[in-house]
Amino acid sequence: MREAFRQPTSVWAIAFAATVSFMGIGLVDPILPAISEQLDASPSQAMLLFTSYLVVTAIAMFFTSWFASRAGVKRTLLVGLALVVVFAALAATAGSVGEIIGLRAGWGLGNALFISTALAAIVGATTGPSAGAIILYETALGIGLAIGPLLGGLLGSVSWRAPFAGTAVLMGVGFLAITLLLQREQRPARVSPLASLRALAHPALRTLALTAIFYNLAFFVLLAYSPFPLEAAAAAHGTEFGALGLGGVFFGWGVALAITSVFAAPQLTRRLGLVPTLLVTLGLLTVLMVALALFHGSMAGMIALIVGGGLLLGIMNTALTETVMEATDLPRGVASSAYSGVRFLGGAVAPAVAGPLAAATTAGAPYLLAAASLVLAIAMLAIGRRHLARVGAHHDLDPAQEAEAITAGDEA
Repeated sequence: MREAFRQPTSVWAIAFAATVSFMGIGLVDPILPAISEQLDASPSQAMLLFTSYLVVTAIAMFFTSWFASRAGVKRTLLVGLALVVVFAALAATAGSVGEIIGLRAGWGLGNALFISTALAAIVGATTGPSAGAIILYETALGIGLAIGPLLGGLLGSVSWRAPFAGTAVLMGVGFLAITLLLQREQRPARVSPLASLRALAHPALRTLALTAIFYNLAFFVLLAYSPFPLEAAAAAHGTEFGALGLGGVFFGWGVALAITSVFAAPQLTRRLGLVPTLLVTLGLLTVLMVALALFHGSMAGMIALIVGGGLLLGIMNTALTETVMEATDLPRGVASSAYSGVRFLGGAVAPAVAGPLAAATTAGAPYLLAAASLVLAIAMLAIGRRHLARVGAHHDLDPAQEAEAITAGDEA
């Protein structure tokens, strides 16, 4: 493990930028209620900050491997970082929620270009075994997912604009570090712009992509919608949660997700197998969503369930990604791009649907929708299980290959 952190400065530069990029996923979560209140927007409108970001990220993911094969890894990283800096900075100056929604779309494009290329760049820049660099990448992923909501809460307690400005500054530092420290590499082999779309014709990948659509819908109901009923539950108890309180809760969620993703999931998949781990975890997540629907008015209950959800989501992310990497003989970059693109389309639906559904029915209804979506994910996996005959050979991978398989899809 120590060797993983003995890396050239170029690797550290990419890892730093990757950490900040992953932070951007949960950064806006604690400030959604503040944006809704201060910009006179409904919760449904505020949650569209996730939808615009995820739709563009999903579409871009289908073509990032093609772009990197034309532009090169370093140039792709820098283009992605530059886009995030520009659109995050503009979001900090926005005067309406509509402007932020549009700017988050540009942010999503930059994030897709950067994140989809970061793992390959880290592995290519290391001078030692690739397993060490990949462990460092996993660490960056976990730290970013955990710190993003906390930083969003801390800066959001000053102003809802501060998290956007902070992201622009940090990504700007990452841009300079990669510009100065990362050497330009040989251009990767050419990839067809339609390679990822064609990959979905593979029955195994199609089965897992359909599973991921319904799973990711539930994932983003938990992440994007939960700040609103949590804030309401706190108000019902006579307290104000605020951006800092929400940031603390989702920091706990992110830490739980990171721990099980890196440590618990590999152990479970070795003991139970990949597909059984997926089915059990999806079942437990369904129960958790029903519990959230029942206890959405309890502040303590929601906090416990959200953090507990992080534990299950970490297992699910890792197991599903490793299954995708093992299920086909497609190139990993192509399989990961195809899977990630479809997966995040499912995530984009959740914020767009959850707010209007809650407004038309009850605050617990989006969680019941998430539970139903998870049941569909279980059905997709069970129906297509016959196509997953290749899954289960991960014990034959060397450590570097297994680590890469675990993290390749989570990069999105």
